[in-house]
Amino acid sequence: MNYAKRSLLFWGATFLSILFAAFISIFALDALDAGPNFWSIVFAFLFHLLPTAAVLVALTIAWRWEGIGAVIFIGLAVVYLVVAWGSVHWSAYALISGPLFLIGFLFLTDRIASTPSRAHSIVD
Repeated sequence: MNYAKRSLLFWGATFLSILFAAFISIFALDALDAGPNFWSIVFAFLFHLLPTAAVLVALTIAWRWEGIGAVIFIGLAVVYLVVAWGSVHWSAYALISGPLFLIGFLFLTDRIASTPSRAHSIVD
């Protein structure tokens, strides 16, 4: 696969990761009505930002090691499905796990495309 296609896979996955982190950060605003105490609001807000932190850590790892990052993104999608199973509408699964699976797939495809095949290296 040529460099332009690989670059599109990598930067597309990176851009989608950043957009997804911004999207799930919006849900942290729900914590602003956590209680009358300022510190309980701050704690709830930071607690609601943990999924965003997980996505950003996964992106940081995928930036250097696409294969490991792909596994982490797919793992995050599976963890969300397992934890939220039966408690939310099906659209929540699609909005949260869907992009995580897609980002993981893009990083995995980029990793596979960047690995030279054995048959090709033997011939050359």
